[in-house]
Amino acid sequence: MRNWLLPEYIEDILPAEALAIEATRRRVLDRMLVHGYQLVEPPMLEYVESLLSGSGGDLDLRMFKVVDQLSGRMMALRADMTPQAARIDAHLLNRNGVTRLCYAGSVLHTVPSGLTRTREPLQIGAELYGHVGLESDLEIQQLMLRSLSIAGITQIHLDLGHVAVFRGLVKGAGISNELETQLFCALQSKDISGLRDLCDQLDKITDKKVRHALMLLPELYGDKKILEDARKLLPDFPEIQTALNELESVASELSPLVDTLSFDLADLRGYQYHTGMVFAAYAKGCPNAVALGGRYDEIGKAFGRSRPATGFSMDLRELSGLVKPAPYPKGVLASYKKSDKSLDKEIERLRSEGQIVVINLSGHQNDQDALDCDRQLVMDQGVWKIEKI
Repeated sequence: MRNWLLPEYIEDILPAEALAIEATRRRVLDRMLVHGYQLVEPPMLEYVESLLSGSGGDLDLRMFKVVDQLSGRMMALRADMTPQAARIDAHLLNRNGVTRLCYAGSVLHTVPSGLTRTREPLQIGAELYGHVGLESDLEIQQLMLRSLSIAGITQIHLDLGHVAVFRGLVKGAGISNELETQLFCALQSKDISGLRDLCDQLDKITDKKVRHALMLLPELYGDKKILEDARKLLPDFPEIQTALNELESVASELSPLVDTLSFDLADLRGYQYHTGMVFAAYAKGCPNAVALGGRYDEIGKAFGRSRPATGFSMDLRELSGLVKPAPYPKGVLASYKKSDKSLDKEIERLRSEGQIVVINLSGHQNDQDALDCDRQLVMDQGVWKIEKI
């Protein structure tokens, strides 16, 4: 075995891309900060129970787990920073009003979430706690779209969904928890045949309109006409009507910010912890969603405080693959001169201005090409000047 080989779906990031990712991270965080989102840095490693809190078990199989040698308890490397942000809001900050938090850091997955994805995403995101209205949903989604624009994603397709549509059908029909889970799995996998078989079991416990509505959900995907169809075809349950009104309201505000917008009333991603509107952004050239988010009002219960919450996250490493990175910036070459105060002063001045200055160490004068410099410092009549190489 070659010792330098990395595990599957784990990659090094080389200089040009690494610099581009870091520059994007700074720009996105700066945007979040001026919107009032405060930066937090949760630990990479926590007890398993804390990292799973509120996630409905979705993360359990995605986390690397180890035994803590100090306590004997099971610990895990985080697979998502959202539960950590919720813990900080509920348990550490403990504020009564609205709290806005942002974060950026690596997460680890036991298996990649897609064929082209890494097992070490660089997750960046924002979460808003303490507000239950549409204004916070809209704020988070607008911030996500602006963040994607800052990252260089210019053509964005936005998908909007609402888990209350499916939940409204389940509640209105009095469907059992076991059957609800089976229906969810069939809808999530787009298993129409399986969905039909499950709906056949509803004959004795619910009316025909609900069964018909469940079969229709996978087809309720498309432009704003879908909302009109849904109002006509779905039962007139309060939860469903509220959800459709919220989708229509938010879509009218977001349409000018995206190239295309559609609705997916069968989108049950994160159904175990999402409680309201969910959304996903897509970019040209990428089969996966480049940013995901939604409302998750119940996640704080596990930490002792049930707080309304909404947020989004995205992977900077995936975004970098969609934008051609600029060439690594060229530097200024300076010859090594021991105890030359004037040269040291000039080098420090250039570096304070943000210029790259590389000192060509003695014995390596023939290796200048590897230093990636296109200019050099030369002394001209007692003054240091920059000349092209």
